[in-house]
Amino acid sequence: MIASALRRSPFPDACPRLNTETNEPDDDASERPSKTALKKAMHELQSLGEALMTLPDARIDAIGLDESLREAVRTAQRTKSHEGRRRQIQYLGKLMRRAQDAGGIEPIREAVASFQLGHAKDALALHEAERWRAELLASDDALTRWTAVHPRSDLQQLRSLIRSARKEAVPALPGGAARHGRAYRELFQQLRGALAEPGREEEESND
Repeated sequence: MIASALRRSPFPDACPRLNTETNEPDDDASERPSKTALKKAMHELQSLGEALMTLPDARIDAIGLDESLREAVRTAQRTKSHEGRRRQIQYLGKLMRRAQDAGGIEPIREAVASFQLGHAKDALALHEAERWRAELLASDDALTRWTAVHPRSDLQQLRSLIRSARKEAVPALPGGAARHGRAYRELFQQLRGALAEPGREEEESND
């Protein structure tokens, strides 16, 4: 009867669980992660698996995944239906959990982080090149500022591209965007190449 009352207690976790052999508090039970923590960890592994799917094949192969995980990634990449993809990502999460338990999750995290960092840097470089192009076409003073930061640039070529881009530009119609010619695109490529030159960041930091 007492045991039955305990089972009906509204606070079943108020007292620590006892080890059935020693009748002492079960420390292992109290240290086990909660269901919420386990669910969160699984979602994080599934998200990592989705990020892994976005890497180029060469980068994925370089990680050295076991064959079952590598094949699961390939299958997820090929799956087009929403439901099929969802199930495959769940399966991928389970395999990622096995990799984590085996101590093989860090190479995956590092590969994904490195790839995402590269994408962020590429996006930043694109925006910077677009900003410089707009400034160079809008003002002659911008070329002076550019050369102060990038003294190795081919000024003659830049001036030529700027002049041509200005001449080729067709004013925008009401509600539309301005049209640009080939020099406009070439100027962007020139600026992007200069911004991507090795050692540029070190030179700027030394200034």
